[in-house]
Amino acid sequence: MPLQPVNRRSVPDEVFDQMLAEVVDGEIQPGESLPSERRLAEVLGVSRPAVREALQRLTQSRLVEVRHGGATTVRDFRIAAGLDLLPQLLVRRGQLDAKVARSILEARLAVGPSVAALAAERGGPALAAELTGVVDDLAGTDDDVERQLHALTYWDLVVDAADSMVFRLMFNSLRAAYEPALEALAPAMAEEVGQADAYRLLTAAIAAGDPDTARAAADRVLRPATDSLIAALSALEES
Repeated sequence: MPLQPVNRRSVPDEVFDQMLAEVVDGEIQPGESLPSERRLAEVLGVSRPAVREALQRLTQSRLVEVRHGGATTVRDFRIAAGLDLLPQLLVRRGQLDAKVARSILEARLAVGPSVAALAAERGGPALAAELTGVVDDLAGTDDDVERQLHALTYWDLVVDAADSMVFRLMFNSLRAAYEPALEALAPAMAEEVGQADAYRLLTAAIAAGDPDTARAAADRVLRPATDSLIAALSALEES
């Protein structure tokens, strides 16, 4: 096996993750002020520039705000944060958050059919050849990770055809949360990405410019793996 570059997490990344966990877990409540940069650096055993960079990322994620006088105050992330926070919420302290994973699956199932319907309405016929090619690629491999990548390419094309900036940004955020877990999810997603015929039906509906059929076909593509994964996550939460 060829050697690969060694990826080392930076100190600001570690500081950001620790502070994110404190905010999301409620250890630091909305409205509370964070300690000063100097105090945080002392407690964490890192440099002040590392703390400053982590605080800037927290501010950009709308988890904290700098108020008049320089105090850094925690915000209620459930109200203030955006979808860009999903990748950080999905896996925290090395553990999968089952509730966040479930919410991603639920959003995917709710949004996917609507995106497919818009794609059929706004750009379907022009998309037929490209979608067919991707489905052929998906059907031509037995590797479940490769199939997931082809499925992501497929939905990327569908989202573009839907011509909705909001759906595009939602897709980007969901994909960013999903991609790091591709290999781990391969067995669970095999049921979905292995059904090339269902993708062909969806492609035909989009190509025909039929939004109602496209919506139903997209649900048929997405629902089996979604239901299975949500059931598995529910069992994980109960245990």
